Amino acid sequence: MESTKFGKINGWKVCGLILLALSLVFIVYPMCSLLYKSVVNTDGAFTFEYFARFFSRKLYVRGLVNSIEVTLVCTAVCMMIGLPLALVMKSVQIRGEKILQILIIISYVSPPMIGAYSWIQLLGRNGFVTRFLGSFLHLQFPGIYGFPGIVLVFSMQATPLVFLYVSGALKNMDSSLMEAAESLGCSPFRRMTRIVVPLIMPTLLASALIVFIYAFTDFATPMIIGEGYDTFPSLLYNQFMGEVSTDNHFASALSVMNIVFIIVIMFAEQKLAAACSHPMNVLKPLEPRKGKGIQSILAHAFSYFWVLLFLIPQATVFFTSFLEVKGGIMYTGNFSLDNYRQVFLSKDHPAVLHTYLYGLISILFIVGIGVVVAYMAARKPSAVSKALDAVTMVPFIIPGTVLGIAYLYTYNTPPIYMAGTGAIIIIAMIVRRMPYTIRSSNAILSQISPSVEEAAVSLGASDATTFFRVTAPMMLPGILPGAVLSWITVICELATTIIIYTADTKTLPILVYTGITSQNYGLAGVYSAILTVTSVLSLILFFFISGKREITL
Repeated sequence: MESTKFGKINGWKVCGLILLALSLVFIVYPMCSLLYKSVVNTDGAFTFEYFARFFSRKLYVRGLVNSIEVTLVCTAVCMMIGLPLALVMKSVQIRGEKILQILIIISYVSPPMIGAYSWIQLLGRNGFVTRFLGSFLHLQFPGIYGFPGIVLVFSMQATPLVFLYVSGALKNMDSSLMEAAESLGCSPFRRMTRIVVPLIMPTLLASALIVFIYAFTDFATPMIIGEGYDTFPSLLYNQFMGEVSTDNHFASALSVMNIVFIIVIMFAEQKLAAACSHPMNVLKPLEPRKGKGIQSILAHAFSYFWVLLFLIPQATVFFTSFLEVKGGIMYTGNFSLDNYRQVFLSKDHPAVLHTYLYGLISILFIVGIGVVVAYMAARKPSAVSKALDAVTMVPFIIPGTVLGIAYLYTYNTPPIYMAGTGAIIIIAMIVRRMPYTIRSSNAILSQISPSVEEAAVSLGASDATTFFRVTAPMMLPGILPGAVLSWITVICELATTIIIYTADTKTLPILVYTGITSQNYGLAGVYSAILTVTSVLSLILFFFISGKREITL
């Protein structure tokens, strides 16, 4: 009898096998197709020609070097800003600290291409700041393009992430160590470099890895603001989506190299983090103290300055969305609602609906599947659950552009044809976000004692009843806030959807990107504003559901 019940034997095995089969179809199969295409030529013969072509062409080698330079500089800048900012706000009482933290989070959840758009509006050749410098100060500014522009956009977008990681780590650091160093005459800088940095080094490495991968895999920012400064992701995108000289086999080889490079970086980070780990007991958590005199003034000025700088893209988006535009590119200086009228009365109006509809459907599947996979891995260990857990983690190392290319290769022909449908976009969104939800669900489950479920089973409840009536409700308070944050990332997804969308499946991020690249800044500003408002409202919902006023990673 027990073998027929859902949770005992067959039910979870059947569920696991179904999910594993789906994972093989939508994760493993596309990656194998991509790998196969990279090592065969147009005649179907095995070859390493496309990998050799990469190293024989200076353009692509230079693109890889450029990407490494950008990511290294961006990561260093984020560390140099995010670490001191978190330490200052955790060590000194800052007026309005909670509001500042919320504003930092708002700046982080906004789509990255909005940052590129905003900084062009401010520091581009015809930007507001550029024109001010030329008109009033008679200073000629060439515009923030190329390497400096890319680093600026990446740094302002990713530094809040470092701040969130470091803030979480500082909560678990014993303040008595800092006090002892201070009593011995150690300067604040030496305390940070000799005590704080070594103790939270694993967290710093983890945040550096996320920043590095983010900067290395983003193609939109270099395409928008790079102006000839080619990076590896932009070359990959152009090789596949360019109007001339495209080669799908070569693009596949570049995609495989991208994945291998990320795997190497992740492996190196894990080795370094293991070597730098310093377990400690927190007897006296770090608490902010009231600053005095110049210390308080400098701490407030430092905190306010960076938070305001992080928010410039959001403020610019709202401001420019209400400006009247002539010819799509020239601002007249007058305020108008014409841009909003054009958006909601134009043929692109369904893109707003697509964004929310695809995002909502994706989140329902992400949460449902993520919870089930995490539960099976933690409570129902088996060969199936272990394989499922391993396969569903694969997308974590796959850049969005690479996943989009793999999907277009795989599902553009029979036996599974989904090209041009909303289904392929929804599946891509699910696959992209699934690893994060599974890991967060694992963390939630680790805080729930199995004895609670054992008690329910001992009282006669089946495994299914225990899961749906006991375990799932206990996980819900932790799942819902995570679902809201996942929703924000899903509706801002661009890297994958830009590859597989059609005219009938456009979303807001796609319209933002195409609006910027076609220099239709009026409409791009409105699309960006809608995404930003949605992200902010979603964040408010997160705070309401979780009862928190901050997020730490």
